[in-house]
Amino acid sequence: MAITRIHARQIFDSRGNPTIEVDLTTDKGLFRAAVPSGASTGVHEALELRDGGAPYMGKGVQKAVDNVNNEIAPALIEANIAVEDQQAIDDFMLKLDGTPNKSKLGANAILGVSLAAAKAGAAQKGVPLYQHFRDLSGRSNEKFVLPVPSFNVINGGEHAGNKLAMQEFMILPTGAESFTEAMRMGSEVYHNLKNVIKAKYGQDAVNVGDEGGFAPNIQSSEEGLDLLVSAIEKAGYTGKVEIGMDAAASEFYKDGKYDLDFKSADSDKSKYLSSTELADVYSSYADKYPIVTVEDPFDQDDWEAYQHLQSTLGQKIQIVGDDLLVTNPTRIEVGIEKKSCNALLLKVNQIGTVTESIKAANMSFEAGWGVMVSHRSGETEDSTIADLVVGLGTGQIKTGAPCRSERLAKYNQILRIEEELGENAIYAGKNFRKPF
Repeated sequence: MAITRIHARQIFDSRGNPTIEVDLTTDKGLFRAAVPSGASTGVHEALELRDGGAPYMGKGVQKAVDNVNNEIAPALIEANIAVEDQQAIDDFMLKLDGTPNKSKLGANAILGVSLAAAKAGAAQKGVPLYQHFRDLSGRSNEKFVLPVPSFNVINGGEHAGNKLAMQEFMILPTGAESFTEAMRMGSEVYHNLKNVIKAKYGQDAVNVGDEGGFAPNIQSSEEGLDLLVSAIEKAGYTGKVEIGMDAAASEFYKDGKYDLDFKSADSDKSKYLSSTELADVYSSYADKYPIVTVEDPFDQDDWEAYQHLQSTLGQKIQIVGDDLLVTNPTRIEVGIEKKSCNALLLKVNQIGTVTESIKAANMSFEAGWGVMVSHRSGETEDSTIADLVVGLGTGQIKTGAPCRSERLAKYNQILRIEEELGENAIYAGKNFRKPF
């Protein structure tokens, strides 16, 4: 079934910034997709095209909208590609752009069309979106895997105004028997954490950040980790709920070292840590706390530091490359060769097409890595990544705290999928790193 109309518009994301939404129409109906946006973005990500200038503090996306409506739409409609042929649609747009990082048309423009086309392709085949993603990925017909949710419940780094250098502290209900039970565990720990923080830091400390997590005025990672352990214990889930961290270390990398006090204008340079010293910090956390995954522990180009951590701590926990890999098959290939980590953070807007995202996941699987599908800090109500994580069977997803509707849109969609699949689905649980 051919595409008959493509129309883009500017809408707003969860941070109140403009983003792009695309409507794609076939004889089966109208299919809509919205594009997320990150705050701590890696320098190697595909280009998110913004307008610059005064309107919307430079964050307008009218250029990207115009590129969809005036460049991509007429060319793609004329090409008359079958809507279920995702590879052909994405390849056509990549050729139309013709740049290494999608800087001509904008990765956000291309991704909006790519996501909408995936939804239209599923409808054309008469299958759920998660089944279409599975078909595109080449997965076999074993049971579908429902992911362990990685809830970001304490915010630091660029996501919060506190002194905390590390960007995210997460809880993973690996001991649940189903996704529904995992949501219950996450919700109960979250509300216990709220009470723990409120009692210790006051009412103001339980306001939530961009991803629904709390941002109390804590000074160190240990303080945050202690809060999580306390909340997990109070909820009655010790041993069943484990901990994850996203350091987003590129944000506090200075002059070849790491400044854990980077939010202070006059931080003490004598206290900056070398990559080896920072690796020792992560190892000490893993020894003391039930940590199962650490993301972006070093700067996005500090390959040697990743290699060192992977060769030591990587035998025990998951080391996730986000800014290091940016869902880019070329950088993933380097990461596999260098043995720099053992997991990919998959963000569709880092690379800009469904096809390249699936290729990135498949490359990671073939290397024996884990794959965690992820939202961005600037999100919309679009829940496509919920179907993507089930279709790919990665076994893990992070899309914020169990709070804020743009986060819950994804979790709620997985609940619906679980209900629909019934006995044809299994929950990844403790096997979230290698669920199949």
